[in-house]
Amino acid sequence: MRKLIILLTALTIGTACLAQVKVQYLLTENKVDPNSIDAINPRFSWQINAGDKRDVMQTAYEIKASAAKDKREVWKTGKVMSDQSMYITYKGAPLVSGQKYTWQVRIWDNAGKASAWSEPATWQMGLLTPADWKAKWITPGFKEDSVNRPSPLFRKGFSLTKKVRSAMAYITAHGLYEAQINGHRIGDAYLTPGWTSYNKRLEYQVYDVTSLLQPGQNAVGAMLGNGWYRGYFGYDPKPNLYGKDIALLFQLEVTYTDGSTDTIISDDSWKSSTGPVRFAEIYYGATIDNRMQQKNWSTVSFDDKGWSGVTVKDFSKDVLIATYNEPVRKHETFKPVKIFKTPKGEQVIDFGQNLVGWVQMKVKGHAGDTIKISHAEVIDKIGNFYTENLRTARSQDIYILKGGEEETFEPQFTWQGFRFIKVEGYPGDLKPENFTAIALYSDMKPAGNFSCSNASINQLQHNIQWGQKGNFLDVPTDCPQRDERLGWTGDAQAFSRTATFNMNVHNFFTKWLKDVAADQYSSGSIPFVIPNVLRAGNYEMGGSTGWADVATIIPWNMYLAYGDKQILENQYNSMKAWVKYMQDKSKNDLWNTGNHFGDWLFYSVNDDTDGSSAITSKYLIAQCFYAHSTQLVINAAKVLGKKDDEAYYTDLLAKVKKAYINEYVTPNGLISSDTQTAYVLALEFDMLPENLRQQAADRLVSNIRRYDNHLTTGFLGTPYLCRVLSRFGHADVAYRLLLQDTYPSWLYPVKMGATTIWERWDGIRPDGTFEAPSMNSYNHYAYGAIGDWMYRVIAGIDTKEDAPGYKQIIIKPTIGGNLQNASADYETNYGKVSSHWKLDGTNLLLDVEIPANTTATIYIPGSSAILESGKPISSEPEIKPGDAIAGYTVVNVGSGVYHFSTIKP
Repeated sequence: MRKLIILLTALTIGTACLAQVKVQYLLTENKVDPNSIDAINPRFSWQINAGDKRDVMQTAYEIKASAAKDKREVWKTGKVMSDQSMYITYKGAPLVSGQKYTWQVRIWDNAGKASAWSEPATWQMGLLTPADWKAKWITPGFKEDSVNRPSPLFRKGFSLTKKVRSAMAYITAHGLYEAQINGHRIGDAYLTPGWTSYNKRLEYQVYDVTSLLQPGQNAVGAMLGNGWYRGYFGYDPKPNLYGKDIALLFQLEVTYTDGSTDTIISDDSWKSSTGPVRFAEIYYGATIDNRMQQKNWSTVSFDDKGWSGVTVKDFSKDVLIATYNEPVRKHETFKPVKIFKTPKGEQVIDFGQNLVGWVQMKVKGHAGDTIKISHAEVIDKIGNFYTENLRTARSQDIYILKGGEEETFEPQFTWQGFRFIKVEGYPGDLKPENFTAIALYSDMKPAGNFSCSNASINQLQHNIQWGQKGNFLDVPTDCPQRDERLGWTGDAQAFSRTATFNMNVHNFFTKWLKDVAADQYSSGSIPFVIPNVLRAGNYEMGGSTGWADVATIIPWNMYLAYGDKQILENQYNSMKAWVKYMQDKSKNDLWNTGNHFGDWLFYSVNDDTDGSSAITSKYLIAQCFYAHSTQLVINAAKVLGKKDDEAYYTDLLAKVKKAYINEYVTPNGLISSDTQTAYVLALEFDMLPENLRQQAADRLVSNIRRYDNHLTTGFLGTPYLCRVLSRFGHADVAYRLLLQDTYPSWLYPVKMGATTIWERWDGIRPDGTFEAPSMNSYNHYAYGAIGDWMYRVIAGIDTKEDAPGYKQIIIKPTIGGNLQNASADYETNYGKVSSHWKLDGTNLLLDVEIPANTTATIYIPGSSAILESGKPISSEPEIKPGDAIAGYTVVNVGSGVYHFSTIKP
């Protein structure tokens, strides 16, 4: 009997443990185990794994944190009654520069059960003050070649006298850097330290290099490139935008097992020289001469007696900041899908995908053999290699062989946008095994996927994602291939919500928005590009409507996607300053001054004899975005509890809308610019009184029909077009636009073989000719903003604005477009949200997944009887009826997986 009792007790305990929820995926400042946090009160987040249990909510949590060094407790919250699992602010003992900490959390669920303590997570503080930097800025000690400016090498030998417990390297540069210890590369990031407004914000990176060190003698080395700091860049590319120097800052903090420490720093004891990278510029490519290799130059065995010294410089350390955004890393690889000779006799390789990165080449030849690799996005109508649309960007890598054994080349301190390469000078036949295209982009965690029964739409989704990958390379660039590659603000704001569905861009945009604020003019105007490299003396190159509204639109979109109030706090003054700029430029609340890009690249007709070009007044657009930004400041003020500001901007918004009505709208609701963009913006931003909105939506539909079910919108109208149609009862028209495959449309480039989003609706015309090369990128993500509608309307995944970050989820799919199924999965901060619908004969099947610690309102299309897992929903106590909505059956649920079925509506 006693044994039976023990066995039953053990089974009971085991069952209880299996039923426990589990805390997982701990984040500190949105990162897993970060090693460079300079927030003195970092924030903690976690997810809850409830297994197959439904309706699981957190009701309380407890956090404990300790110093890794001595296990000393620095914070313990005790049991806190709260369902908050995101952004819990540290409130413990003061944190110490460079020190590592651990933390754990446990939670209580709504069944009253406590979880086990989570696995420990860690974070390490960065260098919190300039005084923590013992390192000195160093520059080459030799006279540089002022024309080609070969990449300088720096090195230093040092000795470690004891057994090492840990070693952290803190590195940054004026220019770009790649560093090594004992011949091994430090980290796997590229184009470090990244691109910021260098004169105000310069990121440093931190690496755990413990495993690279060895007892006794060691050596460290770094190679630098011109990069954004002093390379040729911007319109009419010029060098030295941030300075003429190229400099390294390096600090290695070593902790021995006995607790003592050593610091190895960049100082006047280092040596400098040059190596095989004889030339490297972002636009122009790299020249690498392997005959100039300095073999083993970052190892102890290397003799640096022939090297020059270095020059110590007193450059600022006040601008140094820790890195929070994801670094640029290597990702997918592509092998040739076709190797061919063009009519001109060019040897060309097709990798099948327009991508951003470079080609790795293997070759064996003689010393001095020179191979040139040029890059292109497209082949022309005749079948020849085409690079005119790159403008002045040479985008060519040159490799000079050392000779003898097989050599492997890839460029450094540059990148290319391409699908095709032209190879010149290669010894022997071009073979697929010797060429590999490598994609390069910021290492953002994939967030979402969308697919449906229409192959062309699936290709469109593929193109949207690859447009984002190629252009999210530390900053959101407009294009990755020509002599531009700039952080254009209009493109970024138009695409920002779509971006959140494809990848986790929380840290990416948080970092870039700080540069938006840093580079904002004192007038409140926002530059056209961020970081701002289009300076023209005292002239402010900025303030264009729809571009400068990046200051308000992206902060709000990030808040909706991630529920992070700190983004609004960080950007609030910048948001207000931009609205103040528009106020200052307005007369009687009407903003009809200044230079604007307008609805960039809208549908236009050459020799437009009948007025078919969809021209929308730039000032009408400006007034709409003036109102929109004002509304977003109101929203932010409400979230931040700034009641006076909320009242002030609410009053301003009413005046702005009144001025719009008086200037641009007839009493019957006709807008003076009778274009799709005019109606879309008026409806999206609620510029019209309620009684004029539906007729405006109907006018929009009539306009679309006049163009034979084609869109005519440009960069500013396109993101909202289908959303407005759906909102006002015309989802069928939105679907028709999405499925249109003749110019202008989203699927026209797909039909023409595109693998990314194009800058123009007709970058390649139906006859195979190209648009003007002066502005014709084939990797330009802005029109990919339709992805937002695909996730939020077709699949129906959204968040309630008063519970952002998907704390309260909306699932509201829209059936249409002859689609037989559509599926979307999205990784929120709380876990995966899924909405998969399928038409199965006469039935509609809807599978939904809701993560723990969230709730959802699900709109099931139709009004017939609903089953969930084969049972009437009325028999499921965790499924509660919602408000009645025409065309839907509405239910409210907690977390879990649900399988709904009903008669096809």
